Amino acid sequence: MRALIKLMLVLVSVFAATFILAKISGVISIEKIEFWLTTAKSVDAFYLAIIIVLLLFSDLFIAVPTLTVMILSGYFLGHFYGAMAAITGVMLAGISGYILSYIYGEKLEKLVIKDYQQRLALREQFEQYGILMIIFSRAMPILPEVTACLSGMTKMPFVKFLLAWTISSVPYTLIATYAGSVSSLESPKPAIIAAVTLTVIVWIAWFIIQRVTKRKAQSERHA
Repeated sequence: MRALIKLMLVLVSVFAATFILAKISGVISIEKIEFWLTTAKSVDAFYLAIIIVLLLFSDLFIAVPTLTVMILSGYFLGHFYGAMAAITGVMLAGISGYILSYIYGEKLEKLVIKDYQQRLALREQFEQYGILMIIFSRAMPILPEVTACLSGMTKMPFVKFLLAWTISSVPYTLIATYAGSVSSLESPKPAIIAAVTLTVIVWIAWFIIQRVTKRKAQSERHA
């Protein structure tokens, strides 16, 4: 399990570095996102949808507050169109992360995990727990992108990855955009409740999965 954790920490560090750089440089902030969406809405809803898709897609390269963008998508575009735009962006980010890591990720894997047997063990571990890791990855920022990249690196079958990513992303997006669609600047309560509830539920699920995984690994070592 050490090899998998080590590779995950490296990927988390890379994505966290992009978030810190974005924060320091001020390239992306919640205020700027709100301004871009408000400006785009005043021009055309189509451009607004394109910006939402691009923002969520860019989360693969620069850490973006995805839940906030999803809620704002529902607020500005309504539930149906907001959900369609947000789902498109999230799916593009996940699929792109998988494909890029499938093609180029092995070099990073070999750089971080030099021992061949450890790399084999890493792939076996991700094959065993990868689907659950993807499904509950929305518990924490950066984790979805990390699991998408790990899926490509470890050559998880694409259909298997796509199914897990869809289960992870679509219901989460639908709830977030719905909360945004029934919220307003004067009454932001639904959006706040949805944000807190989604985070807590997925975090608890992730915590339970971690505990079960650890116990299973311990029982396998003692067997």
